[in-house]
Amino acid sequence: MDFILLLIAFIFGFACKIVKMPPLIGYLIAGFVLNGLGFSNNENLSAIADLGITIMLFTIGLKLNVKDLAKAEIWLASVSHSLIWINLLSFSITLFSIIALPYFTELSFYQSALVGFAFSFSSTVCVVKILEESGESRTRHGKVAIGILVMQDIFAVMFLVAATGKIPSIYALNLFLLIPLAPLLRRLLEEAGHGELLPLSGMVFALGGYFMFDALGVKGDLGALILGVMLAPSFKASELSKSLLSFKDLFLIGFFLTIGLTALPDLEMTLIALLFMLFIPLKFVLFFAIFAGLKLRVRTSFLSSLVMSNYSEFGLIVVAVAVSAGMLDSKWLVIMALAVSFSFVVTSLFYKNSHDHYNKLKGRLKRYQRQQILIDDQYPDMQNAEILVIGMGRVGKSAFNALSNALGSKVWGMDADAEKINKIQNETKEVLNTIVGDGENIDLWESIDISNVQLVLLALPSIEDSANITSQLRSANYQAKIAAIARYADEVEPLTTSGVDKVFNFFTDAGLGFAEESFALLAKNKEPLEKPSAKID
Repeated sequence: MDFILLLIAFIFGFACKIVKMPPLIGYLIAGFVLNGLGFSNNENLSAIADLGITIMLFTIGLKLNVKDLAKAEIWLASVSHSLIWINLLSFSITLFSIIALPYFTELSFYQSALVGFAFSFSSTVCVVKILEESGESRTRHGKVAIGILVMQDIFAVMFLVAATGKIPSIYALNLFLLIPLAPLLRRLLEEAGHGELLPLSGMVFALGGYFMFDALGVKGDLGALILGVMLAPSFKASELSKSLLSFKDLFLIGFFLTIGLTALPDLEMTLIALLFMLFIPLKFVLFFAIFAGLKLRVRTSFLSSLVMSNYSEFGLIVVAVAVSAGMLDSKWLVIMALAVSFSFVVTSLFYKNSHDHYNKLKGRLKRYQRQQILIDDQYPDMQNAEILVIGMGRVGKSAFNALSNALGSKVWGMDADAEKINKIQNETKEVLNTIVGDGENIDLWESIDISNVQLVLLALPSIEDSANITSQLRSANYQAKIAAIARYADEVEPLTTSGVDKVFNFFTDAGLGFAEESFALLAKNKEPLEKPSAKID
């Protein structure tokens, strides 16, 4: 990637971070600025953008449970939303044509439906990035959103096959041989270790899946997604996903730049793109109504709908294919690129304070909640809980085990990832007090009894998540103690300011624990020495 492209992306991304906006907004702005300075898309930048999307779809697969796609709230919601949206937008475009708005008068009904189809997708890149940055990709609403995105990606692949006339090779049937090879692929991943070979193996699997499917006439990105799904049952899947995170984010910068570099719009195109932004609230309402009708809790419906209220890079691909096939004028590619960019900005800004938005609106929203709730949305019950560990990763699980050994059934563990909780419960034959719950859900804290809980431990990697959970607990009148972990010194003050009573510096306190354990080992063989101080500078 040209240095000047990186420099401009860095400047605008950093500027957005300073004003507490997502850096991806800065990357989008940088693309349009570069376009104005005379830069244009090139093969290298497009290759980097494609690589970012491929790795992103591979990491989605690593977190995806195929059984989730079979749930009605995923497949039925996807199909229903697409059909209703395409009809609504096609009808609206026809009205715009009747009143002689520019660019609409030349569209036939078939072309109107095609434009509606392109605008029906939500952005995989934008949604996944926002969910990962907020630590919500494994929550209930995060899984619903990602499941919808995967279904929409399948719709896009079906369209591309039909529009391009590119029929998969007969040899594509050999791809089914990957199914019995899945255990071998997972074994290879598990033998990769923890060093630089792990992300390299991830790149090989992702790109291998892409080129294998592409060579057989199937969309390559779908191959990356499927390879990720095949590796998802491995215990190394989560570690692999984390090891690829930085690579994926870096390559996706190229994707955001390419949107702005697609073409330089004129005033009319910009106004038409802004007109399509008026349909974003309709997209939210439609998703919310469908989710609520399928018996999801209103909070899940609200957050899933909010993060999905944008336009997609796949819409750009659909329009680009339609333009190349002579189905649409090339100006629609520019309009689509603008609308996608604007929608990214809107989603990033609104979802940033999504939990606060829900807290303000929940009284009015709950009137739309069905009395019968899906099993996945039912709240757990904690009996005799006095200590609650939130976040059952390596640190949280270790703390939970240590406290459980000392205090027994008074200690409970909670995590928003149902699969993680199921795995922990299956690892032991003993009955463990571990439950599925999203700590940032105010409805959860208002629905379960936490009056006997004396201490909450927040073992979460994101200080934003810890601060949000602290806020929700305090809003639910929890008055006892809250402790949290921090990885860096500059994370301590924000946590204490949010209401956390005690912050443990992860690396400092790990060193202290190592020193005390080593001191105990030494004391077994020698005369008692003075115990190390509980504070290490």
